[in-house]
Amino acid sequence: MFNIVVLGIVSFLTDISSEMVYPLLPIFLTVTLGASPAVVGIIEGIAESLASLFKVFSGYWGDKTKKKKELAIVGYGSSFFGKVILILAGSWNGVLLSRIVDRLGKGVRTAPRDAIIADSAEEKSFGQAFGLHRAMDTFGAVIGVGIAYLLLMGNSSNFQRIFIFSMIPAFLGVVALFFIRHPRKVKESSNKFSFSWSQLDGRLKAFLVLTFIFNLGNSSNQFLLLRANNLGASAPLVVLLYLVYNLSYGILCYPSGRVSDLIGRKKVLVVGYFIYALVYFGFARVSGLTSMWALFIIYGIYIALTEGVEKALLADIAPSHLRGTVIGLHATLVGGALLPASFIAGLLWELMGVSAPFYFGAGMGLLAAIGLLFIFNNQQHVV
Repeated sequence: MFNIVVLGIVSFLTDISSEMVYPLLPIFLTVTLGASPAVVGIIEGIAESLASLFKVFSGYWGDKTKKKKELAIVGYGSSFFGKVILILAGSWNGVLLSRIVDRLGKGVRTAPRDAIIADSAEEKSFGQAFGLHRAMDTFGAVIGVGIAYLLLMGNSSNFQRIFIFSMIPAFLGVVALFFIRHPRKVKESSNKFSFSWSQLDGRLKAFLVLTFIFNLGNSSNQFLLLRANNLGASAPLVVLLYLVYNLSYGILCYPSGRVSDLIGRKKVLVVGYFIYALVYFGFARVSGLTSMWALFIIYGIYIALTEGVEKALLADIAPSHLRGTVIGLHATLVGGALLPASFIAGLLWELMGVSAPFYFGAGMGLLAAIGLLFIFNNQQHVV
């Protein structure tokens, strides 16, 4: 539990930093730098997709070398330097470079960090462990968004000041990582360390494929923020909407993990994907800012029901000595889908109207919910 709490503190501090910046980027790009919605999609897609390539290799390398803590330090450190580049950015190209460095850091750290969490938790409590970590991570996001809002109230156009302040918690998060202890030994394979697709459980492979298909319709959250701005929300109001989303997410992600330990991952995930389909349909149909509050709250519920529970499911089914690799592969598939997803969303927005990308996302969410019903049958902690 010690490692889980320390990693929660690291994520808490890092998300204070990240979420001081993230909800402002679409407005900074489109209003301050004059970029189009398509450019927003391209930046997010490129950054996340390039980062995703590192997740499977980082997970594999952490499993092979047992240097998971060291990889996490490198990853969190890279995200700190991404903030430095953002401060110096004078065009959307600079923002792109900043996002690439920041997301590469996330790509390096995610799988080794999650593998440490799984290795440090009891096998029947993976949902609780990942739920606790996600809760601490998300409450850091709440504080970060709150700080951004307060700083915006003083000067709603001074984004640079917020970017500079965001470096402080990012640095403290890296420092906290040095307190991580090596987790308990996991059961090792008697064979030489290796990984191949054929080694994986058939249901796990089907889930990974389904994840990729679903995420083709799950474009960057930047489009949700841009949708609010499109309806007339000011920069401070967009930040408040994002704050509400993170509050909803943070409050529910730990209970969701605990519930998945008790009734199974599949039931929780199916409900989550159905909620995603409904909320994206709502974003397509919304015509006023009043409804946006409910949509962002419900979107937080979807994230709470899926993000930590998906990782717990992967930890359940993956071979214990390949947990980092499998978690990294899942993250790579999710990130790999984000480039075409964000590009498609940007094109649909410009060519067919603001509602089109959300209708598309709603359809993919419904497909994922139905597909998951048929993948898992009679498996402990899944059904």
